[in-house]
Amino acid sequence: MKTWPLQSLTMEQAQHKQFQLVDIICRHFPGSDFLSGGDFGLVPGLNQPQMTQRVEAVIADFFSAPAAALVQGAGTGAIRSGLAALLVAGNSLLIHDAPLYPTTAVIAEQMGLRLIRADFNQLDEVSKAIELHRPRAALIQHTRQKLDDAYSLHEVIGCFNHYDLPSLTDDNYAVMKVERIGNECGATLSTFSCFKLFGPPGVGVVVGDKDAVSAVRKSMYSGGSQVQGGQAMEALRGLVFAPVMHAVQAQVNDSLVEELKGGAIPQVKRAFIANAQSKVLLVEFHRPIAQQVLDAAHRLGALPYPVGAESKYEIPPLFYRVSGTFRQSDPTLEDRMIRINPNRSGAQTVLRILRESCSDL
Repeated sequence: MKTWPLQSLTMEQAQHKQFQLVDIICRHFPGSDFLSGGDFGLVPGLNQPQMTQRVEAVIADFFSAPAAALVQGAGTGAIRSGLAALLVAGNSLLIHDAPLYPTTAVIAEQMGLRLIRADFNQLDEVSKAIELHRPRAALIQHTRQKLDDAYSLHEVIGCFNHYDLPSLTDDNYAVMKVERIGNECGATLSTFSCFKLFGPPGVGVVVGDKDAVSAVRKSMYSGGSQVQGGQAMEALRGLVFAPVMHAVQAQVNDSLVEELKGGAIPQVKRAFIANAQSKVLLVEFHRPIAQQVLDAAHRLGALPYPVGAESKYEIPPLFYRVSGTFRQSDPTLEDRMIRINPNRSGAQTVLRILRESCSDL
């Protein structure tokens, strides 16, 4: 089984992103301004908290975009807002021929969208689908939906742009882990959750085209629908720490693969890295013991389920079943494979828990 995970940032690249973001913050927040907890309410003339607007300007600058908007509803809210800015109910949407992420599927159903599928791993199929069906927009998930996905985000977005097809990228699980996100590759909009980047629960980001972001803003007229200044500041502080923390996590994953390939735990048949959806370690066993291993691992201190998928609350390693989209593509994986996310732990902690879990069987 071969996978094509996204290329993680090196530690040097991650540090560069952190330093770049802090430099931009300094330009937007002189003196003690950054020490503020943020404001509340709708400032006359802005129709939003002033601190939220300043944080949005930092995010837009950092991702080389004309505009950005913070939205309620985390990543799902960002995708919903972005699709609503590009489409109206009943429009056609081009998507990858793979299981759609469950919350995204709900959005498509609620909007009454007509889904057009094409294999994004084959650019000629993408072109044919666009020419035949003339969709109004395209949605592409940055991370993998199937184990054998290998498409290049930049190339697929380039195909969309060749036909002047507006596009939205679901950049959840990729932001601050890779060099460029969707809008930096030419997509109309990028969307992601701040909760997955050590920020507060419930805050999402839409970044990209100015007119599309303006359309998102029009849907958030009331104060209760907007992200308040304190939430915005918390989201920005989380973004600063995200790249280096995720680069450390990537190094731990690489170390674990080498250890397991070297036979560190006899019950393990193979181990490899995949974006499922977060970039994690997939461990396949010789026998169908996945559930028993998970039960034992949880008694030994591993987290049994994600809170926000790499949120600030997830410190111990996560031992979890393979993702729903992967299970849809191959139901047999559930019995013989688990995914492990080290979170903030080291390789030896993960190996200890996995070794003892297998020994208990």
